Amino acid sequence: MSKVTVLGTGAWGCTMAQVLSDAGNHVLMWGRNQEVVAEINTHHTNKKYLDKNILPIGIQATSDLSEAFAYSNIYVIAVPAQTLRENLKAWKHLVDPHATYVSTLKGIEVSSLLRMTEVIEQEMNTANIAIITGPNLASELILRQPAGAVAAAPTIALAQKVQQLFATPYYRVYSSTDVLGCEYSGAIKSVIALAVGISIGMGFGENTQAMLITRGLNEVARLCAAHGADPLSAAGLAGMGDLVASCGSPLSRNRTFGEVLGRTGSMDSARAEVAKTVEGVASSNAVLEIAHRVGVEVPVIEAVADVVSGSVTPSAALDRLMEITTRAENFIR
Repeated sequence: MSKVTVLGTGAWGCTMAQVLSDAGNHVLMWGRNQEVVAEINTHHTNKKYLDKNILPIGIQATSDLSEAFAYSNIYVIAVPAQTLRENLKAWKHLVDPHATYVSTLKGIEVSSLLRMTEVIEQEMNTANIAIITGPNLASELILRQPAGAVAAAPTIALAQKVQQLFATPYYRVYSSTDVLGCEYSGAIKSVIALAVGISIGMGFGENTQAMLITRGLNEVARLCAAHGADPLSAAGLAGMGDLVASCGSPLSRNRTFGEVLGRTGSMDSARAEVAKTVEGVASSNAVLEIAHRVGVEVPVIEAVADVVSGSVTPSAALDRLMEITTRAENFIR
């Protein structure tokens, strides 16, 4: 049993707080919105993000940063990926120098092309950083439906510590030391989910989706392998598992955003209809640049990046994909 501070009171922050509480930990959440904080403390709900779901009574919330960081030295981060660095700068003077950071974020910082753990390491000058990732849709996990995840860290000791921190009867957590592979897989799958959503919005069916998911997974694996990651991470919960959940479920923000984009051809319409953080949109060009740096061809990712930037229409992007010369199929080639 540990004390844990969860930074973020959105749908994912609340879901992680519930898992941690169910695992026997004492949990304090931090959020900026004082109305949300008061609702969590008074009614144990967060109707804006969690509908009618009731959070465990033991979970408390605060809008006071000093209180949040004084509560524990385990910080579970659940804020939007592109705001991470500015948040870290604001937190830096309050943190325990020996703290453990657990990133739940799936994205690439657009300005630097760094992974989330690299941003934390750079700002907080620590290597005591882990991630938890996998096929975890908040609206299902909050119902305590069975799910799996990967706790990855530079050392097996830290990975197992995080594994035990989150383990519950309904949340099966595996350990890994392939932080790079697990983190890249989680970020890149958001872009592939956008591609699948676009195809659905254009009216295409299961065959098209299966092609995009499978070839997208190939791009995930090749990009991870080019950076020295274990290709098997792309085939596990962090890669294939997360990809299947994000591409196959209408609960996925990336897929839903893609559907509107494919149906309307308009980024403005998609942003208006899906008024939430959609990490694949922010990360698509960054992931493409990372691929270019190591000379990996990623036609699905490139198509999404071009559609998001407005340089091609969804229809033209799909036509381009279908015109690419085929070769012998290989998982990471």
